[in-house]
Amino acid sequence: MEGKSKEQSAQYIKMTQTPIPKLVLMLGLPTTISMLVTNIYNVADTYFVSQLGTSASGAVGIIFGLMSIIQAFGFMLGQGSGSILSRSLGAKDVEKASRIASKAFFTALTAGAGITVIGLLLLDPLMRLLGSTDTILPYARTYATYILLAAPFMTASFTMNNIIRYEGRAAYAMIGLMTGGLLNIFGDWFLMEICHLGIRGAGISTAVSQCISFSILLFMFLSGRTQCRLSLRRCREAMEEKELMAISKTGFPSMVRQGLSSISTMLLNSRAAVYGDAAVAAMSIVGRICFFAFAVGLGIGQGFQPVSAYNYGAKKYARVRQAFFFTVIVGEVLLSIMVALGLIFSKEIIGIFRDDADVISIATVALRAQLCTLILLPMTSCTNMLFQSVGRNKEATILASLRNGLAFMPALLILSTILGLTGIQISQSVADIVTCAVSVCFAIKFIKALPAQDEQGELT
Repeated sequence: MEGKSKEQSAQYIKMTQTPIPKLVLMLGLPTTISMLVTNIYNVADTYFVSQLGTSASGAVGIIFGLMSIIQAFGFMLGQGSGSILSRSLGAKDVEKASRIASKAFFTALTAGAGITVIGLLLLDPLMRLLGSTDTILPYARTYATYILLAAPFMTASFTMNNIIRYEGRAAYAMIGLMTGGLLNIFGDWFLMEICHLGIRGAGISTAVSQCISFSILLFMFLSGRTQCRLSLRRCREAMEEKELMAISKTGFPSMVRQGLSSISTMLLNSRAAVYGDAAVAAMSIVGRICFFAFAVGLGIGQGFQPVSAYNYGAKKYARVRQAFFFTVIVGEVLLSIMVALGLIFSKEIIGIFRDDADVISIATVALRAQLCTLILLPMTSCTNMLFQSVGRNKEATILASLRNGLAFMPALLILSTILGLTGIQISQSVADIVTCAVSVCFAIKFIKALPAQDEQGELT
């Protein structure tokens, strides 16, 4: 028990005294690496599936929408519980942190099981709702079946990953995600290229790798490598204290962000489908490429989340402010490099996925337009993460709803009506500009309102 107390004390000192640049990078780099591996898998998955034809390539975009639904619940419970437990650890309340983690974990398993049952019962209507055409449907249906079977493990994995990150143990989260991602890439190659299972192989590979990631992350908790403990007893305590409501409220911005991502994917696919499977495939490929580039900046930003939550809970406001500005600057530098490479080699990058003149033509315009505004995302994402980390749920929800919802969907509907396919290609860029402008206003107001002194009397 004494050893555990010393470990908790050491973790507190690490999170509240380590120089901010070192701490953010220490926590952000493992997350960045794991996100890069995950996105390399996404790119590899898109590549292997695209070899089956344009309709199969379009199915990847449909499944992306389904994954967003699963992620919405996982991130809501993971980031909602993570923000609360990180602030609790900052206030040295370890027992409350364990109650929160337990409730989030078991709720995630239950939510994932619900998605499995409902999704399999309504498989074809769901695929249609997500934007599937008649020619894409057979591929999407097969792929989705295996994703839905693994939904409980996926939802719980997203939740555990966020809990571990918010504890300040990003390296453990990296191990779980990287292992699953690497196995997924190997599984795609083996099942699709060697066993010739087609899109069924891609689905099986994803499901199996997600189950393995779940097992690794769960082992971290059961083996005592985390401060938080998972138990049904604590889960019942959390229910009595109505802490699930607090988790849901704090994680709601993540639910909004991921849920709107799924809805916007449906809308994008349906609008693109008017111009054929080539347009659906092109926008799907562009989405994967841009998210790969953004993963670098987002990974560093996720290193910022536990730093801001932990230090806000410890009332060390100077460190919160410093961490925010440092993360935005690092994200801008890294993304600028990725954007420059993407603009120079746009056609070549798209050609890797699909050797189809129509797909390349549509995707090149969309990719270049989105890359031009991608450098705005560090400010957007860090501001959203800041408000969610410190428990400012209303502001976080508003910001989370912009890029894939309140800004994007009207832009897509209006511009596609006026400009046709060109409107579809540039709508995300317009949404990014609007989202960034609003985020800057929110960030300035919050930073100015932070107390001028820490609780310990240190000037900020």
